Amino acid sequence: MILTVTLNTALDITYRVRSLRPHGSHRVSEVTERPGGKGLNVGRVLAALGHEVTVTGFTGGATGRIVRDQLAESAGVVDALVPVQGPTRRTIAVVDTTTGDTTQLNEPGPAITPAEWAAFQETYERLLRSASAVALCGSLPPGVPVGAYAQLVRTARASAVPVLLDTSGEPLRRGVAARPDIVKPNAEELAELTGSHDPLQATRSARRRGAHTVVASLGAEGLLAENAAGRWRAAPPRRVHGNPTGAGDSAVAGLLSGLVENLPWPERLARAVALSAATVLAPAAGEFDRPTYEALADQVAVTSEASAA
Repeated sequence: MILTVTLNTALDITYRVRSLRPHGSHRVSEVTERPGGKGLNVGRVLAALGHEVTVTGFTGGATGRIVRDQLAESAGVVDALVPVQGPTRRTIAVVDTTTGDTTQLNEPGPAITPAEWAAFQETYERLLRSASAVALCGSLPPGVPVGAYAQLVRTARASAVPVLLDTSGEPLRRGVAARPDIVKPNAEELAELTGSHDPLQATRSARRRGAHTVVASLGAEGLLAENAAGRWRAAPPRRVHGNPTGAGDSAVAGLLSGLVENLPWPERLARAVALSAATVLAPAAGEFDRPTYEALADQVAVTSEASAA
């Protein structure tokens, strides 16, 4: 079983409009709702790839009930979310269908009490006993300690469960110091962590800070990965246009599935890039266009070079 953690779950709402104009009134042509938050998106993609998945984190209020009801319809995803008093947040993505651009609005999430945080940690430790890998994903809701991911990384490592960390800011900085097996920042997050805007220098710096493997998401340019065994670049054969929301989460699913299947790193990266590109063409995060994924999986260019480790 692969475990994904989403401490700040959400109900993802996507609006499609012909043209998004500030201060204007817009007629929405299509609305979709999906359980959201990075780890839930990762979990749905993993399930679509045929893996057993359990999702945990926090959920509460009327929005949380909608999230859980919809999760129950997601084949292959087991709900182990921890109930809280505060309402689960909503995220709003507005897609301009003329330009393909997306505007994102994210609510902060519920305030988590010390008792709720303690209840989650108990659930997490129990779930780790049957986990083959764990992904720690996304932002922290109010009330959760800023060092929460560092603590969860150490707990996973103590249980000998490989752990991937995908977050940003201070939670990322502290989490990296706990020595996760994989971190997957985007270019902006990596620069904030290391102070370097050169991806090569930044990945080396992130490894020196504690990460065993750094996989940097470079947007349309694909992925740059480095560990003690080497350095690789993986790029899609062509640029795809659509809604990029959730593309990074699909890349995480590709990396995790490759980890538990014990694939060589070039194959893991090719899968991650193909899934990411195929998600851009899907209607909502946590989904991917399977024909596009299958077509791209063998077309992703992966190049290898010596690691500076």
